[in-house]
Amino acid sequence: MATFTTTQAGYQMTAVLQVIGRDLLIVVTGGTNPHIGDVTMITATTAAQTVKFPSHDGRFHKDNFISERLAKSLKPYLSGSCTVTAGIHVNQITKAQIAAAAPMTMALSQQIIDWLKANPIEVAQPEYYGPDDAPK
Repeated sequence: MATFTTTQAGYQMTAVLQVIGRDLLIVVTGGTNPHIGDVTMITATTAAQTVKFPSHDGRFHKDNFISERLAKSLKPYLSGSCTVTAGIHVNQITKAQIAAAAPMTMALSQQIIDWLKANPIEVAQPEYYGPDDAPK
C-alpha cells in the first residue's frame, strides 16, 4: 500500500493505493467529511464506468469528477483493472476550493504514476485449463 496527499485552497485530498495482483484499488478521500461518493472502474483497454451513490439529501454525489479524471490519467499505466472510489466533502465549499479539485486530482495522479513507474507490478500470469483439459 502507498498513500499520497495534496493540499490546496485550505483542504487536503488523500489517495490510498492498494495493489491486488495486477489490479489497483485507489481510495480518494478528503475535506471535512470523507465518504464514498462513487466508484469508477477502468482498464487499459476499456472505457471508464462509474456508479454514483446518493448523498444525504437524495441528490447524487459529484465525486465522479475526481474518480473519472484520476482513472483516465492512469489508463496508460495499467496492467490490470483499476477501481477508484472517491468521496470529498468540504463544508461550505468556496468557488476557489471547487476550482482546486482538478489540479489536486492531477497532482495525486502524477504521484501515483511516479510510484507505479518506480514500483512495477510483477506477478505470475494465472494458469487456465486448455479446451481439452479439466480439473482432476
